Amino acid sequence: MSKIPYSDVLGNRDAAVVIAETPHRLFSVLDKLSAEELDQSPAPNKWSLREIMCHLADCELVWGWRLRYAYEKDCAELQPFEQDPWAKMYSNYTYPQARATFAALRAWNIAFVSGLSDSEREKPYLHPVRGMEKLWNLVEIMAGHDLHHLKSLAAR
Repeated sequence: MSKIPYSDVLGNRDAAVVIAETPHRLFSVLDKLSAEELDQSPAPNKWSLREIMCHLADCELVWGWRLRYAYEKDCAELQPFEQDPWAKMYSNYTYPQARATFAALRAWNIAFVSGLSDSEREKPYLHPVRGMEKLWNLVEIMAGHDLHHLKSLAAR
């Protein structure tokens, strides 16, 4: 089994705590910014904060589906997705739409994750590149991904 993405960013933190804290951490910063500030790109071909919020909403949709599919099936084979084609649609979404989507889906996913038993957390799934992983690895990837974007937000 190869290294889980974002594991270096997550470190020894509790993934469930990280994903629960992320909405507050994000919104406490982003909600104070103007629409112009949210739409400002830090460099050519770099996402604005609004686009990052759109990306997080898209990812939350994917995390939710992956978690439930891995939970439902025995050794489910999950498919990767390419973020760049999805990002082509980000000009169609407002910050409030992306924020509301992320917040609702994250709350839904936190409720799902909090209901997993220890044995369900260990349920295997197949990633086409990394091989066999455990359902809980998806939560760790979510948390590391959150921390990655929170770190980039703090650097702006």
